Amino acid sequence: MAEKKKMVEAITSRDEDFAKWYTDIVKKAELVDYSNVKGCMVIRPYGYAIWENIQADLDRRFKETGHENVYMPMFIPESLLQKEKDHVEGFAPECAWVTIGGQEKLTERLCVRPTSETLFCEHYKKIINTYRDLPKLYNQWCSVVRWEKTTRPFLRTSEFLWQEGHTMHETEEEAREETLRMLHVYESFYRETLAIPAVIGKKTEKEKFAGAEETYTIEPMMHNGVALQGGTSHYFGDGFAKSFGITYTGKDNKLHYPHQTSWGVSTRMIGAIIMVHSDDDGLVLPPKISPIQVAVIPVAQHKEGVLEKANELKAELAKKFRVKLDDSDHAPGWKFAEYEMKGVPARVEIGPKDIEKNQCVVVRRDTREKSFVPLDELSAFVEKLMEDIHNDMYERALKNTQEKTFTATSYDEFIDIAKNHPGFIKAMWCGDSECEEKLKEVTGGVKSRCIPFEEEHLSDTCVCCGKPAKHMVYWGKQY
Repeated sequence: MAEKKKMVEAITSRDEDFAKWYTDIVKKAELVDYSNVKGCMVIRPYGYAIWENIQADLDRRFKETGHENVYMPMFIPESLLQKEKDHVEGFAPECAWVTIGGQEKLTERLCVRPTSETLFCEHYKKIINTYRDLPKLYNQWCSVVRWEKTTRPFLRTSEFLWQEGHTMHETEEEAREETLRMLHVYESFYRETLAIPAVIGKKTEKEKFAGAEETYTIEPMMHNGVALQGGTSHYFGDGFAKSFGITYTGKDNKLHYPHQTSWGVSTRMIGAIIMVHSDDDGLVLPPKISPIQVAVIPVAQHKEGVLEKANELKAELAKKFRVKLDDSDHAPGWKFAEYEMKGVPARVEIGPKDIEKNQCVVVRRDTREKSFVPLDELSAFVEKLMEDIHNDMYERALKNTQEKTFTATSYDEFIDIAKNHPGFIKAMWCGDSECEEKLKEVTGGVKSRCIPFEEEHLSDTCVCCGKPAKHMVYWGKQY
């Protein structure tokens, strides 16, 4: 057990230093490594396997809702980016530019895509002609570049992996339906796959995406009470269509502008998984996206029959789960600590005494609860266990969110909560961005997260200025 103790000591306590704890897990669980390119990360095989499982689940959901995958260039000519004024102004501080190709200076700068609305619009202009060409339901899996000043693996990096959906519709109504439909796809994915609850709603005018008419967001809370913008969905109206000259001939034989949406989530979700679920011993992964769902550990594997029985269990479990049998020469204690560090949902231990009793030991990662399971019942037991782990992880995260959600009905109460109680603050707001700025300034970073779809009436007045309130808003600090 000394080896396990050493492994655990390698991780800073979550309560002692949350930021250091996060970085320790990212490194010790071998999710990423730092590269020699500022702000860019090397996603290691285990971290990338998590992303692949996330990608596969989301890709299935997108295709079930009628979307097709495409791929756009990674470079955007400056003249193309300039076509939508609000959009380019919003991204200007984060753009990376290519000015030389080979040994020659380019006649026009190329932006390394921070997002792809302009590229899609240029393409849509060529392929949308009549109402019969609509809707266009496209999605792209790619990387984007945003020149961040301060970076942290998964949460904010200069280059990151994501998906970006871009759709065009005949009518405003259809486009608005799409915007909300995809937000709810994200919400159900977070709940059903990542075991993460979240608040969803509309961003304020100040916080909306550059060039959008409306932005909707999914906002999960991390263990320490800080919010993470987990994904966004945008309704653009026909603004981009007008800027790019995209028109179609309608059923009335007249020209119309199509209505546009975009929506995206990124590898930031892996950061959310870490900060919502993990503990001082390492990762705790939701079963549905864990690269290894069950680790089979032979105990006293040098003894006759142990490895054979371990391989039998692996073969049986592999019919339903992602399984790894570790028959390396490391001691069992090292292996236990290793797979706890990597967040593997369940560990199956099998040794000579277990074989004699026709049983094995199953240990769940999230609670470390140990069960003795008859070998012929193992597969069914693990199947039920995976469901229980997911549901329990979700309930713990929900409990944390509920316990760290507070209500403020006065300015002084808001300031006190912001100072002393990390988490979400529910408070009324007049709709004026000056109040948003003031609250952010006096609290050291508490911002509006979203206006929820179901607003509570907490009081009649704005928590900041005392004027008549228009909305109830969730407020909080963010990563």
